[in-house]
Amino acid sequence: MDAAQAGHRLDRVLAGTLGDLSRARIQQLLSEGRVTRDGATIKDANHRVKGGDVFQVFVPPAAEARPRGQDIPLDVVHEDKDLIVIEKPAGLVVHPAAGNPDGTLVNALIAHCGDSLMGIGGEARPGIVHRLDKDTSGLLVAAKTERAMTSLAKQFANHTIERAYNAVVWGAPRAREGVIEGQIGRSPFDRKRMAVLRGGGKLARTRYKVLETFGPEARPLASLIECRLETGRTHQIRVHLTHLGHPLIGDPTYGRARQAPRPKTTEEEVAFAAAANFPRQALHAFVLGFQHPSLHKTMRFESPWPSDFAGLVEALRGLT
Repeated sequence: MDAAQAGHRLDRVLAGTLGDLSRARIQQLLSEGRVTRDGATIKDANHRVKGGDVFQVFVPPAAEARPRGQDIPLDVVHEDKDLIVIEKPAGLVVHPAAGNPDGTLVNALIAHCGDSLMGIGGEARPGIVHRLDKDTSGLLVAAKTERAMTSLAKQFANHTIERAYNAVVWGAPRAREGVIEGQIGRSPFDRKRMAVLRGGGKLARTRYKVLETFGPEARPLASLIECRLETGRTHQIRVHLTHLGHPLIGDPTYGRARQAPRPKTTEEEVAFAAAANFPRQALHAFVLGFQHPSLHKTMRFESPWPSDFAGLVEALRGLT
């Protein structure tokens, strides 16, 4: 860098020097740790340049425009010529996006169903009618024909799909069952989070029922809840339960750990540790029901808890 550039922001200087990269792209590369100076990674776009500084910018090769099939094992619950229902494990991203260009459910579906899936519902998310968050486990349906895609999409839009989730949350709601309602949109304080807003956003409704509480009746440490979606907004259950004051155990975005009392027994120690160290949001999609687009009959599937979720509940039951 020459003396005229000294004192200026790094992202602005790099964008001016590298004319084929926009300032926004430079900022992205910085945040991904792809800019170095003398071998040290620089992530701060506001870093002030000094005369004589030498920076290296590593630009990764462009991602493929179309997702490709990858041999990723699928737990298939049901499959026919129109659709496929799978058990999505926690940790599997549904479709390619920034940060997850491959290794997704879409890549697995293309390999499993063949390239014919690519024409269903668009190239970016072929066959995907709805999604589950990366660390949410449970049932998901994907379309294999345009007819199925149209039918299922209409059912989701009309809120006639049956979807039920089990969640383990910190504490327990005062009302054993109820409806959480509120407009959900991007948080004005953190654009990576969703929030219940006073104005704007989209209407969201979640019905919940407390199935079991863990710990002293007067102040439970945690509870097992069933949630049924009447709408389908991004992070809806996670946002609504946090708004209610009972975030999901293990939720890195909306959750918060509770200070557990000093354990008096081995069972209590195991329970507190299981809750505090649970590595993902404790949310599992255990029921999925819909009208089959060709058979014109109701299809309904139930999913058992995965081992990590079952282990968490079992450990918490040691408190009662």
